[in-house]
Amino acid sequence: MIYSRNRRLRVNESMRGLVRECRLSTDDFVMPIFVMEGENKEEAISSMPGIFRRSIDLTVKECKELFSLGVKAVNLYMKVSEHLKDNTGKEAWNKDGLMQNTIKAIKDVVPEMIIMPDVALDPYSIYGHDGIIENGKILNDATNEALARMSVSHAEAGADIVAPSDMMDGRVLAIREALEESGFHDVGILSYAAKYASSFYGPFRSALDSAPKDNMEIPKDKKTYQMDFHNSREALNEVYKDVEEGADIIMIKPGLPYLDIVAKVREAIDLPIAVYNVSGEYAMLKAAAQNGWLENDKAIIESLTCFKRAGADMIFTYAAKEAAMILNR
Repeated sequence: MIYSRNRRLRVNESMRGLVRECRLSTDDFVMPIFVMEGENKEEAISSMPGIFRRSIDLTVKECKELFSLGVKAVNLYMKVSEHLKDNTGKEAWNKDGLMQNTIKAIKDVVPEMIIMPDVALDPYSIYGHDGIIENGKILNDATNEALARMSVSHAEAGADIVAPSDMMDGRVLAIREALEESGFHDVGILSYAAKYASSFYGPFRSALDSAPKDNMEIPKDKKTYQMDFHNSREALNEVYKDVEEGADIIMIKPGLPYLDIVAKVREAIDLPIAVYNVSGEYAMLKAAAQNGWLENDKAIIESLTCFKRAGADMIFTYAAKEAAMILNR
């Protein structure tokens, strides 16, 4: 005789919903957005179906629609003109730069939208690296000074949370000190604390033309500062340091292949955890759906729910708008 039957709690959708352990909501989503120069311009990103580079005016329009769907946070990335790139990244803290003007424009029209600008030098670098280069090496401390200036500039434009994605040592402390000294006590830091040197970033780098350049005198990849994907204990070391330095939210990137890291960090800290459902993950799902190998809507919701189940509080995903429409239905 069987007295304990787990299937009793699976008999129908009402029962399954009653005992469900985690739930996906539009409040969980952060939508990454690509911005370009110009007016009334939109360019499709071929490797990321449904994702576009847009001029500021169309970006504001998109943010209005996202907010109406319940997506209340965006993560901004700039497609920087080649003539503005150099080895210092100085365009990153131009008060009239593309990022700064985008932040102001969104806040003017959708003031309650949470804006999280990306803090990294690679879109502004002639080398495509996240740091300043000297004698073939990425300089850690000099880069931190640039990232701090960039963060203060974003705060001055109206950013709610700055999101350093560079993986330089000590940059969270440098940014926190700069924000405090400038009076931006309420501007948060979302630190990419455990960001791996991953092969899943390809579509993103093509969208911004931010991949490391093919130059024999500089590193050909980002493995000297992003994490080795073979390691997990190292992730906790990175996370603990960023927490001590003043991070408000901890990011793990990539997402789906790194759910073990999300779960491990969740057990270790009490701060909010973000996870990035990166461009390669999104592109794979879309390619499979377009070929009829996966059912698009169900695969999106299942994959995003996995992040919540692993312990994430928020999900950066290119599927945010689409997922919000599915959930709202």
